[in-house]
Formats: sequence, C-alpha cells, structure tokens
Amino acid sequence: MPEISAKDVMALRNQTGLSMMECKKALQEANGDAAAAEELLKKKMKGKMDTRTDRAAGEGRIAIALSKDGRNAAIVELRAETDFTAKNDAFVNAAQKVADMALASNAGDVSPSGDMTKVIDDLRISTGENISIGRVHKAEGGGNTMFGTYIHHDGKTGVLLQAEGSVSQDLAREICMHITAAVPRPKGVTRDDVPQHVIDKERRLAMEMAMEGGKNEEIAAKMVEGKINKLYSELALLEQPFIKDDTKKIKDLLPKGSTVTAFYRWQVGEAAD
Repeated sequence: MPEISAKDVMALRNQTGLSMMECKKALQEANGDAAAAEELLKKKMKGKMDTRTDRAAGEGRIAIALSKDGRNAAIVELRAETDFTAKNDAFVNAAQKVADMALASNAGDVSPSGDMTKVIDDLRISTGENISIGRVHKAEGGGNTMFGTYIHHDGKTGVLLQAEGSVSQDLAREICMHITAAVPRPKGVTRDDVPQHVIDKERRLAMEMAMEGGKNEEIAAKMVEGKINKLYSELALLEQPFIKDDTKKIKDLLPKGSTVTAFYRWQVGEAAD
C-alpha cells in the first residue's frame, strides 16, 4: 500500500469537503491517485446521499440571475436541511451558479440540466445533506423589457419583477420590496391575473358565512360579490396601496406608458402556486 502524505489528504479534503479519514481511505484505495480517489468518494457519498432524500429540506435560498443585456432573467429555489448549510458560501455560490445556468434555458419553468445536477451532487457530497433544486424559472423579454430584483436579507425570499417601459432600477427594487412585504400577498399584476382557484375558494367561504348568518340566497350572493370585488383590488399588485406610502397605489408609481407585466415572489419551502 502506498504511503499517503498528510499534504495529499489535506488537498483532497479541501477539494471535496469530506473528513480527513474518508479522504485518506479513498487515497489508499486509489493507490495515491488523487483524481481517482475523488471519483471514488463521489460515487460512494452520492450513494449515501441518495438514501437520505426522505429527509426534509426545509431551509435554503433563492437566487436570481440577469443576462448581460438585461432582457432575460432566471429565479431559482435551492433547498437544504439546515440553516447552517443554507448560509454557507458554497451553498450560496451553488444557488447563484444554477441561476446563471438557467439563463441558457428556454423561457418558462426549467427542468434541472445535467450541469445543474452535478453542482447539486457535489454540494450534497461536501455537506452530507439532502440538497435539492426546488424550482427554476426563466423569464424572457423584448427590447423594452427590464427586470427588477430583490433578495431578502435572510436569502429565503426573493422577487423577480418584469416590466415594460421606462421603469428605473430603483423603482423596480422598491416594488419588489413591496411584493415581499405586502399583506395580503399579491397574487397577480391586475385583477385579471389573480388565479381563479383563489377567487373560487374565497367565494365559497363567503357564501357559507353569509348563509350561516341567516341571509337568504339572493342577499347572500350580493354580499359575496361585494366581498369578491374588494378581494380583487387587494390581491392585484397594481391596485395595492404602496407599503411605504399608502396614499398611492403601485400603478401610480409607474411612469406614463410603463407597466408591470409579471412578477415571481418565491419563498423557500412553499408550495408552488
């Protein structure tokens, strides 16, 4: 058996993030060949990671990437088991790397590519945790498109805003921050964009409450429609009072001829809308 130096073990440890003992065993098995030892560790540890996918990945990070011309953007949710790992530089960098890779994908929801999967596999090996890609989405725009972004300080909530016209980066960021903090949370840009299943659920609940209150069906229906109209204005982003100045609606902040066309507000661990 070849003699394995501490320097070689340390170099492999720095490369893989695994323990000194694991690295020394791998080097011994590979007869001192560092590249072969790294491959052995990847195969061995990936197998271990694959048996741990039932462990909840409730922590993580949102990452956003913009193309150089500012016309395309991608948002990514990367999940981990612990907050400690989610705050690690390697995890943060991996999330950003996946977002950068997503810029080369077609617009819409993106399935993880082989290169993205490799980034995650390497991270799973080095952390010993169940790391997974939660969601990836690429947004595409034209010549008059701009994107605004905001990542909350804990990295767990991120907003990607798509607009048309002369919206400044500062204003776009302000609107992104509003979307992050607004209660109720906006569900669409305009009332027409609010998902029908959200409205249907609220309509059923409102009708049940009105009927239980002793109202007949005709009066209850009128009451419900009044509540639904109010709900539309509360859930449509452009109709919401700006969180920093409730005398103005979001649409009042936009320059003439400009509008918001889409937004993505993602929070780690939530179910996709």
